[in-house]
Formats: sequence, C-alpha cells, structure tokens
Amino acid sequence: MSDLTVLTLVPNAGDRLPRCLESVRWADDLFCVVDPKTVDGSDAVAREYSQHVVVHEYVNAANQRNWALPQIKTEWTLVLDADEWISPELAVEIQRIIKDSESLDGYEILRHSYFFGKLIRHCGWHLDYNMRLFRTAKGRYLEKRVHSRVAVEGRTGRIDQVMYHDAYRDFDEYFRTNNRFTEWNAMDAYEQGKRTRWIDLTLRPVQRFLKMYIVRLGILDGYHGAVLCGLSAFSVFLKYAKLWDLERKARESR
Repeated sequence: MSDLTVLTLVPNAGDRLPRCLESVRWADDLFCVVDPKTVDGSDAVAREYSQHVVVHEYVNAANQRNWALPQIKTEWTLVLDADEWISPELAVEIQRIIKDSESLDGYEILRHSYFFGKLIRHCGWHLDYNMRLFRTAKGRYLEKRVHSRVAVEGRTGRIDQVMYHDAYRDFDEYFRTNNRFTEWNAMDAYEQGKRTRWIDLTLRPVQRFLKMYIVRLGILDGYHGAVLCGLSAFSVFLKYAKLWDLERKARESR
C-alpha cells in the first residue's frame, strides 16, 4: 500500500483554502477537520474538494490532529495547514517517496513563507523545515498548545522541494494570532516549571531581533524584513511578560 491522505485543519480560511486543497487534489484522500466556530463558509469550500469533511471541537492543533490521525487508513499522511500549499515539484517528490519501498518513515519539508504579501527570503524563515510527511502509524503530535511537532518513530529525512505559507497579510491578522500564540506559549512554559528572569524580558527580545535581522540577513528583505524582525522580538517579550503575569497571579492567589 502506498496511498496518501492529506490532513487539513479548517478554521476561518475560506479565501486561502482553495489554493491549499487544489495543490493536493491528486492525493487519495483529503481529510478536512472543520472548527465548529468557522463562520466564513470554509466548510462549504472544503466540501467542494472532498467528501471527507468532519466537524470537531477545536482545542489546539496538536489535539485536533491526534484526534484525526487514528481515523486515517492510508499508509502515508501529509499534514497541510489551510494557509499552506505545495509546489508542483514537491508534489512529484512526495508521489515518488510514497511509492518507494525504501523510503524513510518521516520527512521534514522546506517551507517558505509570505509576510504582508512578500515572500521572505532571509530572517531564518528560508531555513524553516517542518515534519509534515510520515507513515501514519508512526506519527503522533506532542501535547503542546502551540507549535507542536509530530514525533515520528523510525528514520527521518528532509525534502528540499518547497511548500509555501501565506503567514500574515496585515497587522490585524498578525496580532490576533500572536496574542493567542504567546498566551499558549506562556501557559505551556508555566506548566513545565519555567519562570521569567530579568534577561528574558530585556536581552532575549534584542537577541531575537539581532539574530534575525543581522545574522540571518533580514536586512536584505527590506522594510518587510525590518517589520518582521521587530514583531518577532516583541513576541518574545510578550511571551515572557505573560509568563511573568501567570507567576504574579499564582502568588497573589495563595
């Protein structure tokens, strides 16, 4: 057996979803899991491409995917977000891999992302590999609220053909997502026993900016690069500020 299911979580992303699903229309199954809070018609868009569309209460991405994975019957799974799509070259490579009996158990795929409409070629974003293709029985997501990755039992490798990500289109979208992610990051860190230090609120954000803007050559991405690096530094500050706030509330409640 060498067939493939594409697993896609469907939030409010009706304007992005067609490009995503069109890029993998050749797959054996498109399994779309819809957030019941979706109100922009994304569920209807998903049904235009797939008969395998289900609605399930969304807690976080890891939880949603781990709920879906046991229901997948194909040997291989490709995980694709609604704001992502794959290049034709990557489609050919994936089809080659799943037909090869000597293939590994999982593959990280190179992802290139757009920020405010521009493809970012530096800032470290050009080196963004994500474990997305794996033998279904060998993969499970780690229980984290945000940025969880799939742990694969077995041998893994990398694919250099590219998938694309339409990350953030404007400030409203960025800050909506960022507020949620930094809150979840702080909660995960707090539950793991981490606590905020002075250096986390002061030097860590500066370090993030310099690493992305100077070391990773974000300066070559122009104004887009400067804004992205600045926002990334602010995200680091906000994560630790929210962790500090969790600590403060815990002390005051004793």
